[in-house]
Amino acid sequence: MRTRLFRAVLSAFLLTNSSLLIGTAAAQAPKTWSSSEILLGLKKLNVLGSALYVAAHPDDENTRLIAYLANGRLVETGYLSCTRGDGGQNLIGPELREGLGVIRTQELLAARRIDGGRQFFTRANDFGFSKTPEETFTIWDKEQVLADMVWVIRQRRPDVMITRFPPDGRAGHGHHTASAMLAIEAFSAAADPKRFPEQLQYVQPWQAKRLLWNTGSFFVKAGEDMSGYLKLDAGGYNSLLGQSYGEIAARSRSQHRSQGFGSSAQRGEALEYFQPLKGDKATTDLFEGVDMTWNRVPGGAAIGKMIDEVIRKYDPANPSASVAGLLKVRMALHNAAKQEFWTKDKLSSTETLLKACMGLHLEASAMQVQVASGQPAVVNLDIVSRGPDANRKVNFVRLESVRFPEAGQDSTIGRFLDREKLLTVRKKLVMSASESLTEPYWLSQAGTVGLYSVPNQLQRGRPENQPAATVKVKMHVSQMQGVSGATDTITFTVPVQYKSTDPVEGEKYRPLTVVPPVMVNVGGHAYVFADNQPKTVPVTLRAGKAGVRGTLALSLPKGWTAEPASIPFELGTKDAEQTVQFRVQPGAGAQEGKSELRAVATVDGQAYSRGYQTIAYTHIPTQTLFPEAVAPLVKLDLRRKGQEIGYLMGAGDEVPDALRQIGYTVTLLKPEDLTEQNLRRFDAVVLGVRAYNTLDRLKTLQPTLLKYVEQGGNLVVQYAVSRGTVLPQIGPYPLTLSTDRVTVENAPVTFLNPTQPLLNTPNKITSKDFEGWVQEQGLYYPSQWDPKYQTVISSNDPGEKAKESAILVADYGKGHYIYTGLSLFRELPAGVPGAYRLLTNMVSLGK
Repeated sequence: MRTRLFRAVLSAFLLTNSSLLIGTAAAQAPKTWSSSEILLGLKKLNVLGSALYVAAHPDDENTRLIAYLANGRLVETGYLSCTRGDGGQNLIGPELREGLGVIRTQELLAARRIDGGRQFFTRANDFGFSKTPEETFTIWDKEQVLADMVWVIRQRRPDVMITRFPPDGRAGHGHHTASAMLAIEAFSAAADPKRFPEQLQYVQPWQAKRLLWNTGSFFVKAGEDMSGYLKLDAGGYNSLLGQSYGEIAARSRSQHRSQGFGSSAQRGEALEYFQPLKGDKATTDLFEGVDMTWNRVPGGAAIGKMIDEVIRKYDPANPSASVAGLLKVRMALHNAAKQEFWTKDKLSSTETLLKACMGLHLEASAMQVQVASGQPAVVNLDIVSRGPDANRKVNFVRLESVRFPEAGQDSTIGRFLDREKLLTVRKKLVMSASESLTEPYWLSQAGTVGLYSVPNQLQRGRPENQPAATVKVKMHVSQMQGVSGATDTITFTVPVQYKSTDPVEGEKYRPLTVVPPVMVNVGGHAYVFADNQPKTVPVTLRAGKAGVRGTLALSLPKGWTAEPASIPFELGTKDAEQTVQFRVQPGAGAQEGKSELRAVATVDGQAYSRGYQTIAYTHIPTQTLFPEAVAPLVKLDLRRKGQEIGYLMGAGDEVPDALRQIGYTVTLLKPEDLTEQNLRRFDAVVLGVRAYNTLDRLKTLQPTLLKYVEQGGNLVVQYAVSRGTVLPQIGPYPLTLSTDRVTVENAPVTFLNPTQPLLNTPNKITSKDFEGWVQEQGLYYPSQWDPKYQTVISSNDPGEKAKESAILVADYGKGHYIYTGLSLFRELPAGVPGAYRLLTNMVSLGK
């Protein structure tokens, strides 16, 4: 059975309001609009059409088509990713599972900020590679994922739905096929009031016009006749944005850095093909038969004419001249049926454009990045009106009031804003004592292997949390001073963020984060005891507020002891840290295998066992997680040979720490360290995952590594992706990498050569060593190899042929070369005992 660790914290804070939320995502600089972007937005006001693109993972989406639909056809375009990509690999850092899912979520949001789409998710968990949709649905809970897809459809009311993958085996991944199968079922279920009726207190049934599969050369056989498919050119040039949709798409797709999807721009014709799956057929256009004008809204024709007039009179040198017309449009939208989908949607867009035309800058910044619940936070609200020329008395903006919801009161201002004069309103907020931690909402409660737990219906589908705190700014906007004309009162909702200035990168924004009064981090990932000698376990305490005092202790399984039993602590200032050390030791009653330790801080009778983790990369906003303060305890019978290990990191993993845990001295190498003389001192050299994909210098340093082996060295190579290796052959003899893998982590293993030293020395490997593995057994196994390589084990997923290349070992000169696709990079941090024994045998070979 697949396993994973879910964290259980308090429910994520849900903030709902009907006023305009300034900013497209959490922790982003307030958006500034160019004249051409405003004009594009005005044109989009007059297009009432919607498309929803559906696939399985982050990076599955067709960014060019999304860019074309959102900016060329001007329709509301969403991407619904069934998962957050938690089960993938990470090319930019060590984060896996939940941490990787957080990164890939933010990469999708960064992509959407570029291509103009909106982002949505289901609760499905990416549990790793799946070969069939049947397996996927068994683990995902098909009905619940279908409910989430229906929920997004009913919320966004797409006229057209598009899948990335076909609903059959050509999709190449069980999740891919499942996403298309779900889209077909959801297409009809969303229109059926008997399906998921609990949603109907918030939304109404919706029937999309058609569902199509966005096919292409990847799925179509050579020579296949595509004349019957719907075809469109998505490679046009947008003069208002100064880019083609292929250029926009490349920038968007290149945000998927953790997956190595940097893309080059495409210019010129780019044909997209569509095969009908369900609904009305189309012969000439995706939106054939869809009324995309204001005529689709009762009484909307007049609104369309008003918007046409605003567009006709738009002056790119003076966008503020459009404020009067937009105020009339806004009032007309208010007077229309307020519950009509398009009226509400376009009202929000109109208010955004009003703000852009007025050159209005609204920014709420906290003086600190973190605040504990029940504690104060000082917030500065900066307001600048940069609208008309100083000599033109038009478009007057009167600031009526500022409301800080967390303060529970309004600050009445009642003054006109002077052009280019900064107005700052400062307020001290006190976060509610019941405020939940600012953790990604889908991680707030324990879920299942295949499904995140999100009890609140209104949170489902959202890409990320709502801001922890907001400021509501009420403004009265009038056309001209002292002249009768358009006038209106608008409330803008501004997220509270933390802003700092980096000496290299300049202004940086982070979400305001609600933290517990004390956080507890356990150092290391797994503590491995190959004997009964004690190990030092460092625990770091971090203060969420000033003046925190209490005691810290370790909770251990039966038979284990910690010295001291508890440690008092006192943290005088906020953000203060203190690291204490426990000596942990297995006793006579400690059982072999894997267990767990937990660090618990007790403050005023309340126990806290959440850590503090930030995920910081330049292409996404900094994210904060509060993982459980736990670590695996592993007691095993382990012998080792050799001492000095050289480790060359690839895409990033935790294997070096695992080697240190079992007593090896590990030196992290850089490519320039790979010299013949330097390598001689190592008993083994280990290459990290994807090293041959990520380290370009290996194509020139490969002879040095093989010389090390030839002279008696031991080289252990962890998996490389079959595409994009820096040289065609990564071993001393030919081998062909493939996408072959064993996804069932506990698949039975057969020993092909029981006398092979890797299975016998210094540790006897048995079938028990392959029990308790997580997510997958191995990946990217070679499909062909030279006879000089010896096979060691074989295993297979149900119904498939045995795969014999999980471990290949070859003698080369006086030394040994090992290639392994076993997922050691996952198993070792998870504390899987057998993974430690296998790795020890690999680095001990020949000693």
